[in-house]
Amino acid sequence: MKIETTGASERTAHQDNLTVQGVDASHKLAEHDLDRMKKYRDLIIKVGQAHQMDPAVISGIISRESRAGAVLKDGWGDHGNGFGLMQVDKRFHKPEGEWDSEQHVSQGTQILISFINAIKRKFPDWPKEHQFKGGISAYNAGDKNVRTYEKMDIGTTGDDYANDVVARAQWFKQNGF
Repeated sequence: MKIETTGASERTAHQDNLTVQGVDASHKLAEHDLDRMKKYRDLIIKVGQAHQMDPAVISGIISRESRAGAVLKDGWGDHGNGFGLMQVDKRFHKPEGEWDSEQHVSQGTQILISFINAIKRKFPDWPKEHQFKGGISAYNAGDKNVRTYEKMDIGTTGDDYANDVVARAQWFKQNGF
């Protein structure tokens, strides 16, 4: 909740034909995913507790990556490269579990944590909120893509990944996740 965010870009907001962008757009996108997300709420909370990761952050990633499963075909997205709710990329990881399983969400959460830790090592002097946001950006584009705090999203999908995920996570946090 303490992480500053600019929210979704116009390009990302356009997914739902929104006329707003920024934090308002991210909140609307998350709200549009809420009914589907409720199906996974208990699972997300369980995985979050097991890995000491805020369930709202996991929810923000699931909303951004797969729209809570809505954009997947047989559990796959990203031209057949991304697997499951959290879109684990088969080019870099061996997907685990069913596309909407606890095992899958656990794997995606572990990948996120590994990127947060990579950013902590890369930028030890950054405040923890910046490191956390950098890890979210790295979840999408890799830790090599994160070079500065201000431009960490350049090179991510929509050039807004961490900012959008953080804003969605903040919305989910206020809505029971």
